[in-house]
Amino acid sequence: MATSATATSESEVEQDAEILYEYHQLHSQITQKADAVFCLCSLDTRVAERAAQLFLDGYGAYLIFSGGSGVLTQARFAKPEAEVFADIAMAMGVPAGKLIVEPRSTNTGENVRFTHALLKERGLELRSFILVQKPYMERRTYATFMKQWPDQSAEIAVTSPKLGWSEYPNEDNPRDLVINVAVGDLVRIREYPEKGFLIHQDIPPEVWEAAQRLIGRGFDSHLP
Repeated sequence: MATSATATSESEVEQDAEILYEYHQLHSQITQKADAVFCLCSLDTRVAERAAQLFLDGYGAYLIFSGGSGVLTQARFAKPEAEVFADIAMAMGVPAGKLIVEPRSTNTGENVRFTHALLKERGLELRSFILVQKPYMERRTYATFMKQWPDQSAEIAVTSPKLGWSEYPNEDNPRDLVINVAVGDLVRIREYPEKGFLIHQDIPPEVWEAAQRLIGRGFDSHLP
């Protein structure tokens, strides 16, 4: 009986996690070229590969990597996330001269603001971007960029590695960590507009209820 209850509990966790995972994605189709592919770095190096491939496929004139050493990467990487991601891109064939590396930011807002400042410092007027993130951070990335990027006329699309929920977790991105971060990001999407950090995003009741069930099951380590 206990085994059956455990299996049911695991199934419910998976269902709720997938609800959040799907909500966090915008499911944009990347069909238009942009001035730059702008990758927000993290522990998931598959995001670097996705961004580099978009650049190599001709979707941007520059490839931007933004990210310092965050809570989840300071013990994993020997240097800032942006530099780790840039190494991956160059190994895939991206010319160093086409890379823009911002290695100081520690959160999504800083990714946006520090990158804008760096482009201004270099005299680059880029007005369209393909933002590349982890699948479960697409929506917050979009909402943060729309709030904090100074040029409100900028055009953006958001994408991520094309992986379904069952494919996404791996050794470097374990399931429980991903669920904890996805839950925390949903709470941020709800609370951060009042703080001026991002624009409002509707959260369907079923998505919020799924998050509350996951919190009740102990997935609360990344709440704001």
